[in-house]
Amino acid sequence: MRYPHQLTETEGELKIYVPDPERIKPVYEQLLAADSTTKFPFWAKIWPSAIGMVSFLKSNPGWITNKQILELGAGIGLPSFFAAPLASGILISDYDPEAILLVQKNIEYLGFKNVRAMQIDWNHFPEHIQADTILLSDINYAPDQFNSLLSLIRNLLDQDTTILLSTPQRITASPFVTALAPFVKTSVLEMVPERGQLVEIRIVVLINSLT
Repeated sequence: MRYPHQLTETEGELKIYVPDPERIKPVYEQLLAADSTTKFPFWAKIWPSAIGMVSFLKSNPGWITNKQILELGAGIGLPSFFAAPLASGILISDYDPEAILLVQKNIEYLGFKNVRAMQIDWNHFPEHIQADTILLSDINYAPDQFNSLLSLIRNLLDQDTTILLSTPQRITASPFVTALAPFVKTSVLEMVPERGQLVEIRIVVLINSLT
């Protein structure tokens, strides 16, 4: 792995390996100097939306207890690792192969036998993968991805899957969330501390009531 990582205590009293925040930018700049196509590792941080998701799952364990769970665009995968002791099985996925390497390291460190990692690009979602509950934390940040992501979400909801979406109150994401309004079963606001202030994170439970 190119980004140095360290064992860190996270939300839910979990200790997992997380990229060293002081090293991410300088390492990225070195990689960018060598290859101008290098993408910034947005996956390499535990974002407030992931913490908000964990807080929601603590209060609402029924969505994950004895369920088959899939986390898409997981990055470090904190919500999945929190859910692992309750779930029957979990697949943690991300499009970045380095994120998956770190997820696999944490699976081995934590000793979970019901958790596996897989590289998945949601633009080319494998048809054979099914889940009872899907976790999405701050995946709606790039407007150019909204259409493909909305299409995937609708298809997954048609399969009688419950989707938990955790998102910051981001103006550019408003059209995305509005498009999902017909599927909203419940919506909860979580306040997450970040850099000395509280950040509003919206947790939305999506269900297709027609299936």
